[in-house]
Amino acid sequence: MDSIAERLADKQKEISVGEFFERNKHILGFDSLTKALVTAVKEGVDNSLDSCEEAGILPDIKVVIREVDDEEYRVSVEDNGPGIPKRKIPDVFGKLLYGSRFHEIRQSRGQQGIGVSAVVMYGQLTTGKPTLVRSKVKEKDYAQEMKITLDTKKNEPDVLSKEVVLWEDKEHGTLFETTIRGLLRSGKHSVFEYLKNTAIVNPHARITYVRNGDTTVFKRATDQLPGKTKAVKPHIEGIELGTFAKMAKNSDRRKLVSFLVNDFSRISYNTARDICEEAGIEEEMKPRDLDVESCKKLLKATKNVKIMAPKTDCLSPIKSMLIKKGLKNVLKGYRPEFYAPPITRDPEVASGNPFQVEVGLVYGGDLPSDGPVRVLRFANRVPLMYKKGGCATTTAIQQIDWRIYGLDQKGGSGMPRGPVIILIHVASTRVPFTSEAKEAIADIPVIVDEIERGLRECARELRTHLNKKEKRKKVSKKFMIVKDILPMIAEKSASIVGKETPSLDKVMTNIMGVVYIDKKMEWNNGAAEGIIEIMNYTSKEREMSLFIEKPYPETELLDSSREPEHDGDYIEWKLEKLKPSKTSKIKFKFSNLDKEDIDGTDVFIDGVNETHLIGAEPLPDDWGVELADIHEED
Repeated sequence: MDSIAERLADKQKEISVGEFFERNKHILGFDSLTKALVTAVKEGVDNSLDSCEEAGILPDIKVVIREVDDEEYRVSVEDNGPGIPKRKIPDVFGKLLYGSRFHEIRQSRGQQGIGVSAVVMYGQLTTGKPTLVRSKVKEKDYAQEMKITLDTKKNEPDVLSKEVVLWEDKEHGTLFETTIRGLLRSGKHSVFEYLKNTAIVNPHARITYVRNGDTTVFKRATDQLPGKTKAVKPHIEGIELGTFAKMAKNSDRRKLVSFLVNDFSRISYNTARDICEEAGIEEEMKPRDLDVESCKKLLKATKNVKIMAPKTDCLSPIKSMLIKKGLKNVLKGYRPEFYAPPITRDPEVASGNPFQVEVGLVYGGDLPSDGPVRVLRFANRVPLMYKKGGCATTTAIQQIDWRIYGLDQKGGSGMPRGPVIILIHVASTRVPFTSEAKEAIADIPVIVDEIERGLRECARELRTHLNKKEKRKKVSKKFMIVKDILPMIAEKSASIVGKETPSLDKVMTNIMGVVYIDKKMEWNNGAAEGIIEIMNYTSKEREMSLFIEKPYPETELLDSSREPEHDGDYIEWKLEKLKPSKTSKIKFKFSNLDKEDIDGTDVFIDGVNETHLIGAEPLPDDWGVELADIHEED
């Protein structure tokens, strides 16, 4: 008779990774019907953005959701990427933990190789229906189309059908369409909100969203692709003992010093010899002969040897100007009064992985002022939609006293309140997510500290703006009083004494001491028409440049009363020798703008101190390098 131990031992069975995730789908972001729909779209869009960027293609992505039954939706994501070769389609969509980026140390949206194949698994699990995949590569005149399911026991794809089809309107690209159980909701955790946030941090993408026949288009705000990232070797700082030991055992290097130099980043031969000497281990030793104690000594020795920080060409931050373009493009309906210059912090290192923090802040306009500030969280250009409370971004915000920057905050801690949107982006080769669903960033001190520093920089800009706003309000009020009342007094006085009304230009100039900018925009028959009036109420002749940033790359200057100095992403007009008390006007017309876009044409002035400027903003500091480059080309 078998013992109890034997019977229990016989029950032990291996389970596949597919079976594990099938039973634990909540780990992957499928723990509610609303969230399941967002996750399905997110995984498809992430794949599309990554493939387009790697191929150097400006992304054009279309997301379509149709209700087919109660709590059942057909979701499709189509892109103009390079496509997927026929032999790779089944594994990409029908095999968990299959991908190209897991073993590369560089910034990317997807890392584990779980995403889109998990959507295929969830679809067949909840509706019993396969996923349709269509792919066309540039070299072919036709597309490959397959219906795929995932064999969770084997973690292998099942191709139910395959055929060659024409895809005449597409030179190259991929489409996947799956049917899943879900709920299509509105609000801050909706598919619409995810796509809107994605458009903010990916201003180079054009995203079309079709929901039960209703279409929304998030236009491309720039034709500048993100910088290419390069794969780097692991950095020895922060590497785990077991990982180091495994690398040593599997290394084909003959000498320990060669292993340290060639298998790790930023270690020279001199540095490698210093590590070996500090650890008391022969540099000629074969790395595969290292035991656990020797590995411990080597890692301990690295703490006492100066090693260069990891390379940062593996990162691709959004950069300040493009963050602002993305925010303005998507948030224009709120008509914010102030965009703080976005902050891109210098790269830092956490557990051997380089990372970079970016922060943006928007204030005022029609943003809600009666509740907590709204926080947009991103990691590697992907929106983080859930678990805000357990995220490093929230921790950093809550430990700042926002009252000193002009916002309401009870007790000086917790979430501040006011008409503010805060954007936080963390770019890293390995974002330390709190779970496989990639919903929140772990509270690692160095990351929290970097986020807080970026927030404080933006907050100081907000405080400066609020102070200037109050000052300009007083100056503007004085200006309007002088402009309206002084002529009335002069006219009345002249009529009393029986003389002609005198010119008040010189008097008003002496009183005011400002350059006043008045911008008017109208939308007329598909074109935006504008007039900018520049009034020099200062005591000296002024030379200045006036700039308007175009909302979209396709926006064109159709007509202008004055020849522009530059017409590209922005338009520059030079105003030479505008005399005191004199006024200059510029009339212009834009094409390819919708009616709601006309408020997105901000006016900037270079050549006038901001204390003497009303109605426009001084040229942002971060425009300087770009302007110098473009003028040099001209």
